[in-house]
Amino acid sequence: MSGTSSGEPAAPQEADPHRWWGLVVIALAQLMVVLDATIVNIALPSAQRDLGMSDGNRQWVITAYTLAFGGLLLLGGRIADLVGRKRTFVIGLVGFAAASAIGGAAVNPAMLFGARALQGVFAAVLAPSALSLLSTTFSDPKERGKAFGIYGTLAAGGAAAGFIVGGVLTEYLNWRWCLYVNVPFAITAVIGAYALLRDRPGTGGGARLDVRGAVLGCGGLVSLVYGFSEAQPRGWVDPLVLSLFALAVVLLAAFVWWQARAPMPLLPLHIIRDRNRAGCMVTMMLAVIGMFGMFLFMTYYLQVILAYSPLRTGLAFLPMTAAILTGSTQISARLLPHVGPRMLMVPGMLLAGGGMVVLTQMTVDSAYVSEILPALLLIGLGMGLTFMPVFSTATAGVAPRDSGVTSATVNTSQQVGGSIGTALLNTIATSAGASYIASHLTDPAQRGRIVREGIVHGYTVAIWVAAGIMLLAALVAGLMVTAKAPKHGTTADRPVAEPVG
Repeated sequence: MSGTSSGEPAAPQEADPHRWWGLVVIALAQLMVVLDATIVNIALPSAQRDLGMSDGNRQWVITAYTLAFGGLLLLGGRIADLVGRKRTFVIGLVGFAAASAIGGAAVNPAMLFGARALQGVFAAVLAPSALSLLSTTFSDPKERGKAFGIYGTLAAGGAAAGFIVGGVLTEYLNWRWCLYVNVPFAITAVIGAYALLRDRPGTGGGARLDVRGAVLGCGGLVSLVYGFSEAQPRGWVDPLVLSLFALAVVLLAAFVWWQARAPMPLLPLHIIRDRNRAGCMVTMMLAVIGMFGMFLFMTYYLQVILAYSPLRTGLAFLPMTAAILTGSTQISARLLPHVGPRMLMVPGMLLAGGGMVVLTQMTVDSAYVSEILPALLLIGLGMGLTFMPVFSTATAGVAPRDSGVTSATVNTSQQVGGSIGTALLNTIATSAGASYIASHLTDPAQRGRIVREGIVHGYTVAIWVAAGIMLLAALVAGLMVTAKAPKHGTTADRPVAEPVG
């Protein structure tokens, strides 16, 4: 995301004196977006009870957000180039806050789903603007590396904070405050943006919005996820479900066809033609499919089956977040300069898959410390080992003009994986659970126990599928990612995408 100035050497002379305070503003906005991903998970069981959502529809609280975010992220990057990064940053903040307030005031599921989708739309404008502002504010390579390190650490820490804040707000106020809390974050960031951020010339001269590409790409993803969602109540061979899957294939094929011909494509295809980059993005998408589904099931398992409070549930997830950070910053970051990325990604996915297999053994009476915690630590460590080399390898060796769209594409693979994973695995879990209850409910006196056993059975069936997806991710990484260990200094000064907690 280089500016249009004559070259790198001149940039340090024009360094913004407020750039480090500007970093605080940018990180605050990103913290809000990342925190929102986990804070809502903790609040979901309470919101479901309050608004009367069905088990099949509850996943839309997650997927409405990730679909809009992932589907429009590339378009959001183009808008930032065209309109101006500071302006779109502020628009994203204001819109995200307004959508959060609407969601907090929701009186029915449809209103909450719509608000979450609107949050995703504005997050798709906000996230690339934040990355672009950070990249143009810190032009000195050494400062840029430090700034992105701080930014990435805060973003990852936001996931842990989301579990705790979500638990506190849900338990001591109510679930609606998990959405209202974004408003003061956004107001503070808007004030800081006007006071401290400076928009620099971008690469947007002549940039045009690929609206057709956005419609085809986002439409295809919506059709795909909606098909997975409707498979639970209707069945996998229902005409509507099959029609939705067929429409998704047609729209996504048309998206690829159009991207090869569009004058200003949302996704220049040469970016994903690189074997290593494509392998990293597919690995990330598969990894997140399993991880988002696991988040959803474990939130319900801890609160509904084990009767944990929202705060205790948030605390129960913290060891996994710590394992992700440890695997990423203390293991992968130290080993990547010496080994090829797949030497970290393949073991990482195998560890995460092993953790999923351990989780399949849980029952209605499982103990957290001896049966759940070891699985969460394995999953977290495996994800941490995988995240860092994925981001580093996917963004390495990219031309400056493509750095923004490459980072956006990595983030898109995350959000698309989250959307598909939540819808697919929720459908598998609810279907398997309903079948178990129907076949085992012979004694009405045992109904309560059988229903709980059926719910957990559904979770374990879906987690088995998630484990298989993790093993597929390991296979993809092993076969496609053939890059060697990066040479010293090749990635330190490049912006990278941030991890999803």
